[in-house]
Amino acid sequence: MSLAAALLLAGAAAPQVAPPTEVPRVTFDSRSLRIDGNPTLIWSSEFHPFRLPSPDLWRDILQKMKASGFNTVAIYIDWGFHSPKKGVYDFTGIRDVERVLTMAQEEGLYVITRAGPYVNAELSRGGFPGWLVNQPGKARTDDPEYLAAVDEWLDRINPIIARHQLGRGGSVILHQIENELALTTPAQGRYMQHLYDKARADGITVPMFHNDQGRNGYWVPKSSDVLLTVPGPQELYAFDGYPGGVCGVDNKPTRGAPAPDWGLYGPGGARGGASASPKTPGFIAEFGGGWFDYWGSNGMYPCNAIQRGSGYQRVFYGTNIANGIAIQSIYMGYGGTSWGWLPAPVVYTSYDYGSAIDEARNLRPKALELKQIGQFLQAVPDLARLEKAPPVTITGSDAVQVYHDRNPDTDARLLFVAPKPSNATGDARFTITADLPDGRYSFANELHGRDAKLLVAGVNLERQRLVYSTSELQTTIRHGAEDVALFYGRAGESGETVLRYTSAPKVTVVEGEVVNAFDAAKGDLRLTYTHNGLARVRIEGGGRAPLLLLIGDVAAGQSFFRQEALLERGPALVRRATVRGNTLDLTGDTETAAPLEVWGRVRAVRWNGQAVPVTHSVSGSLIARRPLPAPQALALPDLMAATWRYAEGSPEARTNFDDASWTVAGTARNVATIRPPTGQPNLGADSYGFHDGDVWYRGRFTGSPQAQTATIHYGAGGAGMLQLFLDGQLVGQHELAGGLPRPITTGVAEFALPREAQAPGEHVLAAMVRVNGHNWDLDVDDAHKEPRGLISVSLARPGGDSFAVPIAWKIQGRASGEELKDVARGPSNNGGLYGERMGWTLPGFPDGAWPSLKLADAKPYTGTSWYRTVFDLSVPKGEDATIGLQIGDPKTPRSPGRYRMLIFVNGWNMGQFVANVGPQRVFPIPDGILHHRGRNTLALAVTSDGAPGNAIEPVKLVTLHHVRGGVAVTDVAAPAYRDLYPTP
Repeated sequence: MSLAAALLLAGAAAPQVAPPTEVPRVTFDSRSLRIDGNPTLIWSSEFHPFRLPSPDLWRDILQKMKASGFNTVAIYIDWGFHSPKKGVYDFTGIRDVERVLTMAQEEGLYVITRAGPYVNAELSRGGFPGWLVNQPGKARTDDPEYLAAVDEWLDRINPIIARHQLGRGGSVILHQIENELALTTPAQGRYMQHLYDKARADGITVPMFHNDQGRNGYWVPKSSDVLLTVPGPQELYAFDGYPGGVCGVDNKPTRGAPAPDWGLYGPGGARGGASASPKTPGFIAEFGGGWFDYWGSNGMYPCNAIQRGSGYQRVFYGTNIANGIAIQSIYMGYGGTSWGWLPAPVVYTSYDYGSAIDEARNLRPKALELKQIGQFLQAVPDLARLEKAPPVTITGSDAVQVYHDRNPDTDARLLFVAPKPSNATGDARFTITADLPDGRYSFANELHGRDAKLLVAGVNLERQRLVYSTSELQTTIRHGAEDVALFYGRAGESGETVLRYTSAPKVTVVEGEVVNAFDAAKGDLRLTYTHNGLARVRIEGGGRAPLLLLIGDVAAGQSFFRQEALLERGPALVRRATVRGNTLDLTGDTETAAPLEVWGRVRAVRWNGQAVPVTHSVSGSLIARRPLPAPQALALPDLMAATWRYAEGSPEARTNFDDASWTVAGTARNVATIRPPTGQPNLGADSYGFHDGDVWYRGRFTGSPQAQTATIHYGAGGAGMLQLFLDGQLVGQHELAGGLPRPITTGVAEFALPREAQAPGEHVLAAMVRVNGHNWDLDVDDAHKEPRGLISVSLARPGGDSFAVPIAWKIQGRASGEELKDVARGPSNNGGLYGERMGWTLPGFPDGAWPSLKLADAKPYTGTSWYRTVFDLSVPKGEDATIGLQIGDPKTPRSPGRYRMLIFVNGWNMGQFVANVGPQRVFPIPDGILHHRGRNTLALAVTSDGAPGNAIEPVKLVTLHHVRGGVAVTDVAAPAYRDLYPTP
């Protein structure tokens, strides 16, 4: 325990942490975050490296986030992912936090670190390690034992974060000390103070925050003059919000509620809204970029992507910007995969989230809208500091509202145009009249469907003066002596842009139809047009630097990428742009043969290392003389035609199985939230060090007339299950339901026992429990301590003494329990199936003695059966792909068959398929786990009751993402069979 903790628990004041001697590079005022003194609007999205177990691909995601307009990435760090046992920590391989922080800095992204101790994130135990379940002290309080465990984690993770702060070689600008801590008692106040002091003592100097579960005003900083609850020690107040509706049971988007006014336009104005903390900037640490899906749904991620797609983003993110939210982070930017036993009971393997980058690493259409917003925010730094401006006048429609803001230092204006209410979807044509910095103006505009517009006025753009535009600004650059500005609007809608000059400039319409007129009295050049494709207008003279004005429709604008003072358009993705002398080196992806056009002070272009012949366009750009190459065709092996090896994998059910090495269950300390009846043994798996995946029990009893029924209370998480055997024969199977708002995580199964149980002599009950995660601890109620595995077992006759028949139990879960055998793959990878304990999942396992078969010939088996095959892949070099495993018909979320399958690719547990629960049938396997240029081992563990119709469905490989380009990926280092099971 730290000294600070000891003093807190003794009731003394916490020691004062010495202030840092370095000049802080990250500061803030009531309106904005300041980096090196400059107000900076933070436009962030969330990424969990632990949900992409191929570290080289972390760079792929970070580059896509940067290309999508974000300047910041928020990163959760999962305590349990790094610690299989108290005192044991691993930050290597797929757990290398330093590596992902370094990558983010290299890719030009600021970082917000969120290191727990509790993160939630739909993770088993909310990110707590398995061993913490056995602590009697209440978690997320100032309990001494809990604080000691927390310090053990923070001793490791805080110094890593400190080394990667801005100014110390990294780019971390903000740090979260706790997440969604709803209770605000004095004891928790001491806990929060402990976390803050520990971070400061460990060298974290950037501003810190807590993420409130909704804008409740919990843990508002002490400096605030609006204290609704116990104050927090941190500098910033942040909250999360997931408005906007969800997909219905018919898997169709719903309109949802209007966008909330959390800020300048909220109740109470600036004091009541942006953060419930008037002295700190508006900060939304999580704003819904999608929603998680759950066991038993119809497969809602595609619907979630649409529900929170373009129109939602314009309306809801725009409302936040107009409300002065200066720090906004979208959850998720990339969701990824809750592989192995990472998921909490509510979610299945996929954590796609409907995010802008899908699970297979494709950019969804919504990412292009985010790119336009992000480029806009970076082009107009005035938006980092906003206050309300005088109201505007709207005529022609009462179905529109305009938020009018100004920067108090520059008087630059933002006019956010949205439906009224903002969830309306009708059409409106209207005129806005506003007093702007350059005069009083009236201009027509329109909205159609679910839409909103971020318009600016009175803004200096590079060396130009924008009076106003009814088109949305996307970005600007300085192209040598010339400026380039890109505006866009909805296809077919009219628009106008007004620029200020000291005298009449020369206007040349290079491409498109644009009409111009100059008002000499005001110095206004008015350009009118219809958004259609891409128009190009050159404006010279008039007392300003030359301007190339690009006016596109939405699709044209979305084809542009921007890096520093460079613009590119054409390919699906531009990752990086590096100027070396007069040569521009671009890296990126093409999905098809694609054009390339570049604006920048260069004469030659290279694409992914290859020279690109170019020609000069009349608008001053460089255009590739031939299209950039497309990816080659990708052929995949036919798994149904492959030869598979087969083995039965539930020997634990047999009477003569040797369980001598198993742990005797019964007397371990029990701190679970549900206990067995008094006098009964403690059978909870966690008490014996088995925290994840399947767990087996074997109980011996003497046959008795009482042994007529078995009543089993067990915990298994959402869609978990129990199989019970008597003397090698299946007695029955019981399953728990998934679903929302909370899945069923414990249950009671009742079975009628065969008459053999009453016969004299010794009998063996064998039970296998499939544990689908531990509860999170969102409500600070120790819910993560709900027991897993068996809770109690009673053999009795109806109406008799429930515990008349004593049973001697042994238990076995993951091989070696908390002492990991496979360190590289870590605590989330393996459970306690016989095949897992024996290495059947691993490459190189000697399965030559197993019988061979075609998968179509597989028969239902009672218990768990194993199928293994190998196949080769040859993805062309210089190409990037995500290949997935598809089971059965992907259009059918649930199967009439009742079986479940664990999928092991080269020894990695990449997911669980539950046929009769669903919805997931396609499992992406990331490059690096799947060997794209070499041999692969696929092992499937299929568990069923053996009834007809419960055999494995067809299995195939499918291409989910394929481009020419990508990042360099090496296979993730992990042991093969011979490394973990050496030959004597």
